[in-house]
Amino acid sequence: MRFYKQFLVCILIVAMSFACSSTPKKALTPLETLKSYGSAYKKKDITAMKLLLSQESLKMHEQEARAQNVTVDDIVKRETLFSENQRSAEFRNEKTEDAKATIEMKDSMGIWNTVHFVKEEGVWKIDRKGFADQIQQDVQQSDQKLDDIINQGRIDNSNQQP
Repeated sequence: MRFYKQFLVCILIVAMSFACSSTPKKALTPLETLKSYGSAYKKKDITAMKLLLSQESLKMHEQEARAQNVTVDDIVKRETLFSENQRSAEFRNEKTEDAKATIEMKDSMGIWNTVHFVKEEGVWKIDRKGFADQIQQDVQQSDQKLDDIINQGRIDNSNQQP
């Protein structure tokens, strides 16, 4: 009988520990994701940093690594959201819309940059690809404005008769 009680107690302890460990963790918000990325950066935990990046961001880093003949880890280490000498970070204007989000973060030079996020399988991930796409779109818009300014000074000769 004594053995039976000990066995039952052991079963209950194992069941309770399993139940506690299998409880789903609360999904991180975009800001919590960004702060976790910052903590991983400080610890030089490249694996944790990669886990917080979107799949498209990792694909972009893989392409860049192949082109430069380096590892993806080298790219992740080099292209971070934080700088070596940055001791703290300021955040503002968190905006969430469906599966996308943005947060403005002040860099070590005091400039506010927008950090993009995308929700993948219910988890917020940093979207470096979205950031790169935004820069490309901004450059194209600037180029178009410059073209428009240049073209305003031109005379349209197509309607003139020889």
